[in-house]
Amino acid sequence: MNPTILDFYMVRAVHIEDLKHTSRWWRNTSWDKKLTFARDRLMENFLWTVGYSYLPQFSLGRRNLTKVNAMITTIDDVYDVYGTLDELEQFTDVISKWDINAIEELPDYMKICFLGLYNTVNEIAYNTLMNTRILVLPYLKKAWADLCKSYLAEARWYNSGYTPTLEEYLENASVSISSPLVLMHIKFSTSISSTEEILQWFEESKYIVRHAALIFRLADDLGTSSDEMERGDISKSIQCYMHESGATEDEARRYIENLIMKTWKKLNKERANAKSQLLREFIEYAMDIVRMA
Repeated sequence: MNPTILDFYMVRAVHIEDLKHTSRWWRNTSWDKKLTFARDRLMENFLWTVGYSYLPQFSLGRRNLTKVNAMITTIDDVYDVYGTLDELEQFTDVISKWDINAIEELPDYMKICFLGLYNTVNEIAYNTLMNTRILVLPYLKKAWADLCKSYLAEARWYNSGYTPTLEEYLENASVSISSPLVLMHIKFSTSISSTEEILQWFEESKYIVRHAALIFRLADDLGTSSDEMERGDISKSIQCYMHESGATEDEARRYIENLIMKTWKKLNKERANAKSQLLREFIEYAMDIVRMA
């Protein structure tokens, strides 16, 4: 058999095992049956991870990140289409505390959602601890809490009828787009050797994470903004700019496209200036997330 074809079949076999693993996890959460208001898109969430890296050695990363993507999708729907503002305030508080004993006051669907998130993230942190002897749970808890706080800010804007400025919107949206959380999970699924390295990574990668998140958010807004507005979502970057500047939709779209190009240049500059091999490797993951978007 042609070596290239053999390689293809071997890589595909690894991908199929990754998908089987995450499919079993998804069935065990019962979210597809218990949280029927949410999107059931495990295959799509898996294909995103293949876009991050198709390489066989990234198998653990694909498995972890498919779960992360699926949980993000579901929790996003909790905030966007189902939960009341009072319920979302409670849910965000429970996630910030990361306390299993704090769920008593939540409605049943939120208890199910929190328990699935709590168990899965704790398991990912436990496996990382077993493999690296490094405790990453505090960083993951904070990142998930930050994501939910950004979702809550959007829910408050929507419920009050408030249209933020573009700057205000992007400051929050660079978190709510979820790529900072995903990139943290990627980092912890690849190579970490010490707590000091994690702290150094936070410092060195902050602009990379920020630029990637902005491009992801803006590209997503260009593609889905009209549909999301029709079904009752908050104002996106296009509408925020129109409201703030008085621009037409075509003018606003051109402005956002130009902002994407400027941010790409900043991301490419970070890539060119990356000094360490670990940072260069991480930038490739960040750029692949943007390419997927």
